[in-house]
Amino acid sequence: MTNELIAALYVVPTPLGNLGDLTRRAEDVLRSVPWVACEDTRHSAPLLKQLGARAKTLPAHQHNEHEAAARIVDKLRAGEAVALVSDAGTPGISDPGARIVAAVRAAGCKVVPLPGACAATTALSAAGLADEHFLFHGFLPSKAGQRRQALAELAGHACALVFYEAPHRVLDTVADMAAVFGERTLVVARELTKLFENIDSLPLTVAVDWFQADPNRQRGEFVLIVSGAPPGDAGGEGERILRLLLDEGLGTKQAAKLAAAISGEAKNALYERALALKS
Repeated sequence: MTNELIAALYVVPTPLGNLGDLTRRAEDVLRSVPWVACEDTRHSAPLLKQLGARAKTLPAHQHNEHEAAARIVDKLRAGEAVALVSDAGTPGISDPGARIVAAVRAAGCKVVPLPGACAATTALSAAGLADEHFLFHGFLPSKAGQRRQALAELAGHACALVFYEAPHRVLDTVADMAAVFGERTLVVARELTKLFENIDSLPLTVAVDWFQADPNRQRGEFVLIVSGAPPGDAGGEGERILRLLLDEGLGTKQAAKLAAAISGEAKNALYERALALKS
């Protein structure tokens, strides 16, 4: 690649941890652009310095995306190229960037996406699940009630479910997953591409005990993958009965208990689904 780039927003994935995962094309772009829009300029500075990039940086995080987008559009219209990076992985994938891309496109400017590191697909490639499809959800709500409701709404999907989670919430999140999903497989991908990378597969019902058995298992950044709903659970008999009982005016607890007794499905999962339907 030459040093002359067209005036465009280049969406550039950066390594999750291992610097060797930066593509040659990404290196060329970061060395060539006059501007790099960063989720955290302090975090990106060492990478740019190591590459010998001379670009000026500007902040582009979740709290200033509107302002950052306007500055980027101005630079693109002036004929300058801009690279967009997040702290790790691909911008716009559970990271800031989507609003900036939308604003640039709305302004009639060009967006050039580069392939590269993404924690979700990296974890999926090593998960070994039989599900043919997956649904990427990203981060769940931090509040317990909202988190359980979100999980209940996902419970009927027959595809693998992919989540991101932070270390201080991972135990609570896994406990809620077990309560809502019941008997599923959980793949825990921790610290991907980094020194303490670990990928484990285990029954979701024992996952809380597994995490508690070793405090180190609760450290780092996580991708959690839950296998899809088994045949018959994907919006199946249990939910059909649950809806009928709720329509007849039964309370959520009683409706879930009866639906579980009739269908043989997990009562906790049906209860969380009942709460979601009620709301």
